[in-house]
Amino acid sequence: MTDVTTGAHAHPAPADAAALRQTLARVRAEVGKAVVGQDGAVTGLIIALLARGHVLLEGVPGVAKTLLVRSLSQALSLDTKRVQFTPDLMPGDVTGSLVYDAQTGGFVFREGPVFTNILLADEINRTPPKTQSALLEAMEERQVSVEGESRRLPDPFIVAATQNPIEYEGTYTLPEAQLDRFLLKLTLDVPERETEVEVLRRHAAGFNPRDLTAAGVTPVLTAADLQAARESAASVGANADVLGYIVDLARATRQSPSVRLGVSPRGTTALLAAAKAWAWLSGYESITPDHVQAMLVPVWRHRIQLRPEAELEGVGADAILRSIVQQVQVPI
Repeated sequence: MTDVTTGAHAHPAPADAAALRQTLARVRAEVGKAVVGQDGAVTGLIIALLARGHVLLEGVPGVAKTLLVRSLSQALSLDTKRVQFTPDLMPGDVTGSLVYDAQTGGFVFREGPVFTNILLADEINRTPPKTQSALLEAMEERQVSVEGESRRLPDPFIVAATQNPIEYEGTYTLPEAQLDRFLLKLTLDVPERETEVEVLRRHAAGFNPRDLTAAGVTPVLTAADLQAARESAASVGANADVLGYIVDLARATRQSPSVRLGVSPRGTTALLAAAKAWAWLSGYESITPDHVQAMLVPVWRHRIQLRPEAELEGVGADAILRSIVQQVQVPI
């Protein structure tokens, strides 16, 4: 995402939006005090916040998935809670439950960790599907229902879930309905040698990943700033040709011989929202095909299902999506 160039035919955004973008750039700098070499993932999380979407972070243990989310929360001055997903985690452990109050002689609702701004769902694929799906209503409706009563979640609210690759032991595949609720799936790779050396240098100098304040990560964005940035990003335009381009790309996934289940209409609206956020961050008032192409893989890689023969040949979703981008005609 970070190496994409934007089209020259779009118009620059207003100056007040430029000030908000500068503040978000400071957020990236603050996160960089704790996390090294994951600039693309930081940008992806910011795009998700702007587009009011959830993020799935995938990578092997130890590539700073949890640290990334905690650092971003601190830089944004947002409340965050962490849930370690385990095989024995119950749905009520996430959403909350009614408990008996001896003083009043009645039942009262005790909020679960989902009542926060950023819910860090750590290793979400280490718990069975029943508990995974407990998040579904919260992710889609921004509310939870307990004993027939609905309770609204704070605003903003996003889920940042981490998962290990499904080939690892003790993991479960996420339900399709829940996967579809994640705006982005970001992959965090093992860092390059120079980056890993820098990580070690920081630890050798006394860096403590459990003490972000000591690391110098300070809040630089207010809730009002975030709301203004969201409204500004939502106002980014999209002409008919670009909308048609998104639909043509989605239809191409449904017709691909390597794909068993292509992108749904929900996937097209997700791509539009992410492209708007990326265009706004890049300083444009309307999205271009470049913005669509930049966001297509992270928005759609978890929304298509490959045919068994494609999987046997080792062809991944990312490669198929990039091939589709090359095949579909780009509007002028």
